[in-house]
Amino acid sequence: MPKTVVQRPKQGKNKKSMLVRYGRMMDLGLFEHNETRIPMMPTRVVIKTERGLELGELVGQLAPYKGGQFRFNEEQTSRYYRNSQVDFGSKPIGRFVRYATAADISEERHLQKIVEEEIEFCKCMVKERDLPMKIVDAEHVFGGERIVFYFMAEGRVDFRALVKDLAREYQSRIEMRQIGSRDEGKLLADVETCGQECCCRRFLKVLKPVNMRMAKLQKATLDPAKISGFCGRLRCCLRYEDRTYTDLKRRLPARNTRVKTAHGQGRVIETQLLTQLVVVEHNDGVRNAFALDDIEIITPPPAEERTKRRRQAPAEAREPQEVSDEKIPNQAEDDKIECEAAESENLGENINHREQNDDKNEES
Repeated sequence: MPKTVVQRPKQGKNKKSMLVRYGRMMDLGLFEHNETRIPMMPTRVVIKTERGLELGELVGQLAPYKGGQFRFNEEQTSRYYRNSQVDFGSKPIGRFVRYATAADISEERHLQKIVEEEIEFCKCMVKERDLPMKIVDAEHVFGGERIVFYFMAEGRVDFRALVKDLAREYQSRIEMRQIGSRDEGKLLADVETCGQECCCRRFLKVLKPVNMRMAKLQKATLDPAKISGFCGRLRCCLRYEDRTYTDLKRRLPARNTRVKTAHGQGRVIETQLLTQLVVVEHNDGVRNAFALDDIEIITPPPAEERTKRRRQAPAEAREPQEVSDEKIPNQAEDDKIECEAAESENLGENINHREQNDDKNEES
């Protein structure tokens, strides 16, 4: 009997990928390419995404690119994005077309001027149809296949007639995305009071909720005007050191805790968070400050005693109740309404779809 020859599937070549930041919302993704060398300088690139041709910016030029391949530790990358709650896949989401030329940059500037006109026209149509929505910004995809309008509204808006007008005017696919105040700040903000460009615009991928507990823990002023950012919400930077402050506070003993020091026994009357100092009042009434490592906890104050003291304290002396930041759409992708108009005679028949995912307030 003739032997059956089993043909093994051919193994494809290792696909190389580069990390690119693109789009008005500064999305991040990997894109396939065949280049053998990656420039070691800020570089604009033309990429192909599901939306069409787009201009992006190469990320990680100083990272270990070897033979054009973006190499990174998958465990470290996964841990970083998991801690940041960012949905970032390790598979390419598009392909690299070419490095941007002077003509591409000129075309981008031209499209930016067109976008300003498109925003004004859309605002006129919104006002004419008396729709309860605010046009924030727009994005004209580089290839011209699509125009994305970002808007704010308190609830759901029936904008099908508006999409018909826009599709008839520009003969392109129209996409409407509903965003929140934080996303508005990400699109329009520039420089904050610290003198740096707003974090949400510069590098933040996920805009997590912020609450007043973080400001109180860091001894920041509770004046909303001084701790609010461009978007009117609490500043995102309050989250940066919250974990460190929380860990430091957890190490310190509570007030009225009985402790033993070099001068004898006493009770804790005050603590200093950053310096990790504990002010102890001894039995003879003398008060001294000690480092946390120089005291020994004898007995913490009973829970009933703490509750009794809290109830007996005057109302103005009690700690203010924590006020969490209101629920907002975290990203345009989390709360969006997409409506696409095809280039045909029936431009008005669109598919309306909205996904709502509201962020929950973080519990202290």
